[in-house]
Amino acid sequence: MSPEVFPIVQSNPPLPAQDTLPTMYDLPSEDPEEPGLPDEFHLLQPELLRLTFCPPNYTAAQVFAASDLNLYYDANRVQWYKRPDWFGVVGVSRLYNDQDLRLSYVTWQEGATPLVVVELLSPGTEAEDLGRTLREASQPPSKWTVYEQILRIPYYVVFNRYTDELQAFGLMMTRYEPLTLDEAGLWIEDAQLGLGLWEGTYQGIHRHWLRWYDRDRNWIPTPAERAEQENQRAAQATQRAEQEAQRAEQAAQRAERLAAQLRALGIEPDV
Repeated sequence: MSPEVFPIVQSNPPLPAQDTLPTMYDLPSEDPEEPGLPDEFHLLQPELLRLTFCPPNYTAAQVFAASDLNLYYDANRVQWYKRPDWFGVVGVSRLYNDQDLRLSYVTWQEGATPLVVVELLSPGTEAEDLGRTLREASQPPSKWTVYEQILRIPYYVVFNRYTDELQAFGLMMTRYEPLTLDEAGLWIEDAQLGLGLWEGTYQGIHRHWLRWYDRDRNWIPTPAERAEQENQRAAQATQRAEQEAQRAEQAAQRAERLAAQLRALGIEPDV
């Protein structure tokens, strides 16, 4: 079944006045009737994405990333939201109004939509995430429709951890089109980062994980990995210094032995 298509309206109805629109503090951060996270993977994988999403062309203060956070997208239906497994925004303040942690992400207040959204497929969400569900006109649109036609998010990525299948879609004019991945993954020039599958151990679990890499295809380290790398470099520098000291001491000992041999022969060595 093809993804549902909502008609693109050329003339949008006027939005309410800015000062009457609800803000992050007015809109709920969660639905008490919505079930919780389905499994531990949905905690760990978004965390790894957040820790390695470090676009070099933006400062840390200009990057926001979140997981399982309400994303409000329609100023005319202010209670409608989606909750992506992970999304990243660039060119927006890390803090809400430069001063507060976000309770939700309200697009009409922020003035910037996500650059990339990642959904982690599961049997219960696959149809919704891939736009294969039908909705009544009175119901909120699917995630696919919101990302593609309303927010027009440039990159949409889905990952199936059961099959390790990574799919990426790019916004081409008015529709998402499948993107061809190279051997490394998906390169996103706007962030100067790539997203690929890394086989390794994270939080004690060895498997394929989604994570970001740089232009040289080096995996972006997490803060813990960076600290470990710094510790290793410091230990190596200390080891090199100790080795140099040992070599200097050995050279001094050899020089002293040679001087002693020369004196035994009645030759006074040059100082």
